[in-house]
Amino acid sequence: MLIVALLAACHTPVSREQQIISSQQQLADFAANTELWFGVESNLLDQPSRFTGSISLLNQSAAVLPAGIADWQIYFHLIRRIERTEQHGLLLEHIQGDLHRITATAAFKGLTAGQQLQLTYSSAPWIISYSDFMPRAFITVAGLEPELFANTDTEDFNQFVRPLTEPRQQLRNIADGDKFASMTDARRYRQQQQAMPALSPQALQQRIIPMPQQLQQHSGQTQLHQQWQLSAPAALLHEGQYLQQQLAPYFTLRQPDSLNSAAPQLRLALASTAAALQPESYQLTISEQRITITGADAAGVFYGIQSLLALLPVSPAPVVELPQLSISDQPRYRWRGMHYDMARNFHGLDVTLRLIEHMARYKLNKLHLHLTEDEGWRLQIPGLPELTELGAFRCFDLTEQHCLLTQLGTGPQRSGSGNGYFSREQFIQLLRHARAHHIEVIPEIDLPGHARAAIKAMEARYQRLSLAEQPQLASQYLLSEAADTSDYLTVQNYNDNSVNVCLDSSYQFIDRVISELQQMYRDAGAELRLFHMGGDEVAAGSWQGSPACQQLIAQPDNNVNSVADLKPYFIKRVAQLTAKRGLALAAWEDGLMASPQQPFAREQFQNPQVVVNAWDNIWEWGYGDRAYLFANAGYDVVQSPGTNLYFDHPQEAHPAERGYYWATRFTDTEKVFFYRPDHLYHNAEFTRDGTPITDLAALLGRSLPQLEKPKHMLGIQGQVWSETIRTAAQLEQMLYPRVIALAERAWHKAGWEPDKASTAARTDWQQFSQRLGMVELLRLQQSGSGHYLPPPGALLDNGVVKANAAWPGLAIEYSLDQGQNWQQYQQPLAVSQADLWLRTRQGAVHSRLIKL
Repeated sequence: MLIVALLAACHTPVSREQQIISSQQQLADFAANTELWFGVESNLLDQPSRFTGSISLLNQSAAVLPAGIADWQIYFHLIRRIERTEQHGLLLEHIQGDLHRITATAAFKGLTAGQQLQLTYSSAPWIISYSDFMPRAFITVAGLEPELFANTDTEDFNQFVRPLTEPRQQLRNIADGDKFASMTDARRYRQQQQAMPALSPQALQQRIIPMPQQLQQHSGQTQLHQQWQLSAPAALLHEGQYLQQQLAPYFTLRQPDSLNSAAPQLRLALASTAAALQPESYQLTISEQRITITGADAAGVFYGIQSLLALLPVSPAPVVELPQLSISDQPRYRWRGMHYDMARNFHGLDVTLRLIEHMARYKLNKLHLHLTEDEGWRLQIPGLPELTELGAFRCFDLTEQHCLLTQLGTGPQRSGSGNGYFSREQFIQLLRHARAHHIEVIPEIDLPGHARAAIKAMEARYQRLSLAEQPQLASQYLLSEAADTSDYLTVQNYNDNSVNVCLDSSYQFIDRVISELQQMYRDAGAELRLFHMGGDEVAAGSWQGSPACQQLIAQPDNNVNSVADLKPYFIKRVAQLTAKRGLALAAWEDGLMASPQQPFAREQFQNPQVVVNAWDNIWEWGYGDRAYLFANAGYDVVQSPGTNLYFDHPQEAHPAERGYYWATRFTDTEKVFFYRPDHLYHNAEFTRDGTPITDLAALLGRSLPQLEKPKHMLGIQGQVWSETIRTAAQLEQMLYPRVIALAERAWHKAGWEPDKASTAARTDWQQFSQRLGMVELLRLQQSGSGHYLPPPGALLDNGVVKANAAWPGLAIEYSLDQGQNWQQYQQPLAVSQADLWLRTRQGAVHSRLIKL
């Protein structure tokens, strides 16, 4: 339903000062001086899983939107699909993805200067966060360049989203009610009241992250300085160079001097019995005149170096005091990963290189790069220029001959947020950087769904070569079929993003991309060992109207008897293709499910290794046991649960926190820290609406399988999807410090697991968070990275404000002049005015502001 209210008279004659838009200057003036606002009217409707929202226009320009049909259109981004509706002279319709349009019909009465127009619509399921709205709405007029509404051309939601302050705006419209109330300053204060016993400076120094398996402290201190010699065999030349590079802000170690053999020495070595040791393990010993790092392999030495570096003070000094100790350490899992979606929104090379460096610092070793999506293709492929010339950019081009349709708040220009790609040379640089940090890069080309960027690029290639009268070459890599009448709609509201799995050209395209990837890895001195095909969220209805698929189904002896057989058919062909190239295959779990409770038979995919990311840990949906189902079926599993390890979800149940919330209402650093991968079902604490889970089997309505083949459990992986993350700064706020908590659980199995309520568990968290707040956040800042800080808790009691911080080491500051000046909070404040602002701060980074 669409209701349109004109809040000022609609029949005001056009004065000489008010002109119908006919020039670029008039259009620019209209967009600069007309405000467009989004709002949530209510989520708490009689019908569950729906909400009402509003779009308002306030014309403060001298230009006029004329009555009747005209050649103007307003485009805006909204993640909730609004059905086509016409009322009171305006037509609101969905275009593709999150792009919507408003146009005038003959019944429209016009919008003159000083008038405000409000449209109220209904959609599903709900909107409770500012980041659900996208910036950069714009207006177009035939023959003119689009112009952005100036108040929406910002990442500050306060400039274009009405306040979300009422329960009807902050609670989800769930059948049994939303049990996750929005966080308040007072509730946060009460949650943070528990006093944390402070670690001594010595204990804080030695509480490195991730925690080593064994650490034995000896008496005495060792002074490390530039007179020490660094000794490393040729096989560890790179590791020695890396150590010198990291020590450079402090001092440079000397090269070995045979004439001064009595000099203190830092030695890097490979274990003579390495074959008997676990890969990546190491031993670190610090004595008065000798520091030795011995690894089972070069990676182990590298991780020993990280532990040594973690003992250094944050501020460089010419002499460093180190505790004398012995560390014996090895990883909990061989797969300690981080997935990064750079396809929805591209953030550039620098932030990715920093991610690699931080992963290495905390001993993570797999970087899963999500390179392609509906909204973008982010890697240059030689010989297929359209993939990046068209597929890496979004702008206003309804024909999609020059760019993809604008999405996710990019706006109308190719220079808008989220656009771009890695050149071949940049990707090779990235691979070399990862290899130098002992990180394997897993490339993902998402297929057959989520492939709109590739499909549109190859259609453009087809048109280009067809015009050049090269029909055979034109269709060589075509991913779609012009005669396909399939009717479907994806979760992200696309109806044209499924690669046609019945075309041989689709497999030629995949093979070409893999071939080019392999060559890039070779040129980087690395080896591509695993190809991730995505496989997730293929919309029902794909290929139903494809003549090529009907022809394939009609062929005998190919085990394709219906459209339902096409998905495993596709996976088999990709599995065979990758196997021929010596590659293992990986996919997201839903791409490998034969039914909601049954994976495809592992044997039918003729590839020695198939890895699955088990992500759909939504307990009430009945899918929380899939990691065990896949492992028991012979797949290698990487636990990637949406409920605990999706870092695109909010860090607190509050409308100002960025991110989607379909898997869980929030995922803070503490929740990541307490993920228990060896005890999967212990993580089932709440349903999506916030109801505590006391009997998981009863909730799912069936008995729970147990892990029968633990050898197939490779490890765990964090995920960040970037629909709401348009800038590098936003990305790092979502990543850090949750990545650090991920690393703790991936490397170290705590003795308290699975009992997170035990005294040992709470003490471990308190010590971890103290190290985080007082050391690791400053290290992030030193490297040039931003990060998230939890806002303070605050309680106003009889005119006195009490405040506290989530982690030790965070300063609390207050302002009495709307943030112009800040003072340090040291004790409860007696305030005589209500306009008090608070924030936490560590170094140069501060939290979002809260107002009392």
